[in-house]
Amino acid sequence: MSVDVETGPLAPARPREEVAGKRRRARLRRFFAVLGSRFSSSLTRRILVLNLGGLVALLVGFLYLNQFRAGLIDARVQSLQTQGEIIAAAVAASATVETDALALDPEKLLQLAPGQSYGYRDESESGLEFSINPERIGPVLRRLVSPTRTRARIYDREGYLLIDSRSLTGRSNILRFDLPAIGQDEKPATMLERWWTNVKRWFNSSELPLYEDIGAGNGKAYPEVERALNGSATSIVRVNARGETIVSVAVPVQRFRAVRGALLMSTQGGDIDKIIASERWAIFRVFLVSAGVMFLLSLFLAGTIAEPMRRLAEAADRVRRGIKSRQEIPDFTDRADEIGHLSGALRDMTKALYNRIEAIESFAADVAHELKNPLTSLRSAVETLPRARNEESKARLLEVIQHDVRRLDRLISDISDASRLDAELARADYEPVDMVRLLNAIRDLANQVKRNDGVTVSLDIAPADPARQGTDYLVLGHDSRLGQVVNNVVDNARSFSASGGNVRLALRRARSDLMRNGLMQEGIEIIIDDDGPGIPGHAAERIFERFYTDRPQTNFGQNSGLGLSISRQIIEAHGGWIKSQNRTLPSGDVLGARFTIWLPAAAR
Repeated sequence: MSVDVETGPLAPARPREEVAGKRRRARLRRFFAVLGSRFSSSLTRRILVLNLGGLVALLVGFLYLNQFRAGLIDARVQSLQTQGEIIAAAVAASATVETDALALDPEKLLQLAPGQSYGYRDESESGLEFSINPERIGPVLRRLVSPTRTRARIYDREGYLLIDSRSLTGRSNILRFDLPAIGQDEKPATMLERWWTNVKRWFNSSELPLYEDIGAGNGKAYPEVERALNGSATSIVRVNARGETIVSVAVPVQRFRAVRGALLMSTQGGDIDKIIASERWAIFRVFLVSAGVMFLLSLFLAGTIAEPMRRLAEAADRVRRGIKSRQEIPDFTDRADEIGHLSGALRDMTKALYNRIEAIESFAADVAHELKNPLTSLRSAVETLPRARNEESKARLLEVIQHDVRRLDRLISDISDASRLDAELARADYEPVDMVRLLNAIRDLANQVKRNDGVTVSLDIAPADPARQGTDYLVLGHDSRLGQVVNNVVDNARSFSASGGNVRLALRRARSDLMRNGLMQEGIEIIIDDDGPGIPGHAAERIFERFYTDRPQTNFGQNSGLGLSISRQIIEAHGGWIKSQNRTLPSGDVLGARFTIWLPAAAR
């Protein structure tokens, strides 16, 4: 009977494991994709390199200029010197025999060759006595050296090796064997071992001399042993072929001020390096933790700086390439830092750019529409002129043609002025403008020019504050353009005034009714009143639109409809505002129109 493994009780486990594995792999791929996108940013890489670079430099400084190593070596030298002096004194006390208790073995004397002496001899003023006896000092040396994990060698006065602590057995018996040649019993070092040795020697300082084990050779090859045989204790720090630090201290073995030999104490090859390595490993563990924290903080910092900058740059590039759709700049204005300010500035700039593009498109459409009307009328008149039956009809058609030509000329002049207004205001350097002098000049010019309407212009200036010393009515701006605004409004008021009427100008200090940065701004206010029919309720804002006119039929074609639009554009470029309203009686009857212009005052 065959069993279908897919239908057994354990069959669903395998698909679930496969699905879980696929999900884990998908999460890992997404994680590495996000991490890769983060590292694709040059700013992120710079933040990581700068933050981690300083930490790595600090680690190298700790490892290379580690004062703990120098202090440890100094302590080791002092410890070995103290131990050496103690051991040398013990050796000197136990290694010799008394001169009046000399014991000789006749059999050994008979075995001596001619010229040889029995045992070890020392020539002193007290007579013949034995020098250092290895068999007597072996137990002493083993008991004193074993706990210290150091190597001790004793040399006689001629520099010959008498005893080596490495050759002592547990019972203090001396093993005698020939030492192999240097490097003979060592395996060839691999490339990795040679590299690690060079690294250790570099960290341990390459200025230290190289240590070589001479084995059973003459101890005078060591400078410290030679100096100890001359009666002075000496220490030397060396580095062996493996890059390990070895401290050697040689102490003279003397009794009754007579040097019997020398004791050489040296550390094992890796003792000091193990302590230093453990300290360095502790520092390295701290570095790993610090590097991990620094890495995460750097990623967080890069995420709060580089990622928003990248998104802003991509959005700006989309705005540059975008033609049909209106691109949106990411909103980071909730951040109270430079990124938030940059985002707000880019959003405002993009909004202004799109508004300007739309205004240009609208302006072009309005211009085309306004030019089309007189052109259509002009074409009709020109086409009808050859068919005129009498001189009266021809004269009427010629009058229409002249009217349309003047209207076209006026439109083209105003359109040209409006089109270059922004560029001119952007290039102009604003200077202090005395509005008292400017309004006086406009009033005098309006009253001197003779018109058929008989309308006069008057000016009322509020008394200046003596404390302001003549700066009461100064504004920063372009005097000719500000004069153009006032002239446009005054001409507009005169055109709606009855014959023999009066247009009244007033100048005073006033605060803006629009808050700026949470404060009311100081400025000046210009009020132009007329006694005309007033402004229709639906046209209070429309009169500032381009090409909008609401005049009697008798004045049709006499205005382009751009005067008030240009005036608002100039005032807003100077940081002010202009608005219109009707002057009314308590009963609601309209007395006339009022235009109010507000401009920020120049700082004193």
